Amino acid sequence: MTKKIVITGLGATSPLGGNGPDTWNALLAGASGASTLEQDWVAETQLPITFAAQAKVPAADVLDRREVKRLDPSSQFALIAGREAWADAGAPEVEPERLAVDWSTGIGGVWTLLDAWDTLRERGPRRVLPMTVPMLMPNGPGAAIGMDLHARAGIRTVVSACASSTEAVANAYDRLQQGLADVVIAGGSEAAIHPLPIASFAAMQALSKRNDTPATASRPYDVTRDGFVLGEGAAALVIETEEHAKARGARIYAELLGGAVTSDAYHITAPDPEGSAAARAMVAAVSQAGADLRDVAHINAHATSTPVGDIAEYNALRRVFGDLLDGIPVSATKASTGHLLGGAGAIEAFFTVKALAERVAPPTINLTEQDPEIPLDVVTSPRALPAGDLLAISNSFGFGGHNAVVAFRSV
Repeated sequence: MTKKIVITGLGATSPLGGNGPDTWNALLAGASGASTLEQDWVAETQLPITFAAQAKVPAADVLDRREVKRLDPSSQFALIAGREAWADAGAPEVEPERLAVDWSTGIGGVWTLLDAWDTLRERGPRRVLPMTVPMLMPNGPGAAIGMDLHARAGIRTVVSACASSTEAVANAYDRLQQGLADVVIAGGSEAAIHPLPIASFAAMQALSKRNDTPATASRPYDVTRDGFVLGEGAAALVIETEEHAKARGARIYAELLGGAVTSDAYHITAPDPEGSAAARAMVAAVSQAGADLRDVAHINAHATSTPVGDIAEYNALRRVFGDLLDGIPVSATKASTGHLLGGAGAIEAFFTVKALAERVAPPTINLTEQDPEIPLDVVTSPRALPAGDLLAISNSFGFGGHNAVVAFRSV
């Protein structure tokens, strides 16, 4: 028997705000989280790209000094978002053995790893911190949340590039359906605004080069789009069975209908231009709980603002929805947040849930001339969604050919 799975808590720390409400309000207001980087290392390393979408509120302003010292920034962001989501859900009373974490990251503790390497070379092995390995581990963020909330039903970490946290939400759905937990904290985090990832992404020609105008650099679907803007932060969702949520009188934001994961097996960085595997993920996510594609009323697209990626996703969407696609409002929220890599799917799931709960599709900023090869109904200012039973999907695609899609329904 299929269980109803619901969202009862939300949390975020992002380039738009230090918490969920501030992030959502800034998104609706059309804000951009991108700005010029002022750190000394930008000039010292002669980076060709001098901007990114940094977290609006530094983690050190929120956590205590001991937590900051013992956690990589990716774990710091995770802990902030996880705690907020848990409080937002009413801090449910649940047996530790029935509480799980499904988390994700695309890169992990890159700051810890590279700082430790610098320390080793410059000051010798005795000066390398004993906590270096626990801090750099990709499972560190999920473990930080799990230990903070005493989750003993399992802490699982997905590392599937930019599809990671959408896959984590899908994993949470499966875990709850299997009866392995009553409550799961799911999401993702990333903190990779560091000279090495920036230099590497720039060498791949993946980043926007608009150093002079960072706020308008991320331009999904625009004819002048030239790459993504690197972002950082985290988002978390508290997900539980409807039975458990109702028994404790919880507020329910939306229903999680399911999630699906496929792979292109095409190229390590480029998406399959035909979008066949991405299309299969969308169909599977919607149909998993018996929903119908005709019911989809909103799409939060992956839409990174790369010339190739945006068209590949459009091809997948057209393959799935056909003429139905012309009437579905599409939001490309990376235009505001930048690309959070392993945390992108989590914050976009957060946005999709809020869109259903508040009946408003968030805007896509910076779209001045839409690419005629991508004839989508793009939301460019907050748009009211209709009353009644609504279904929405959130797409995430990553290097390695990873595709992950989750579907939500209004309540």
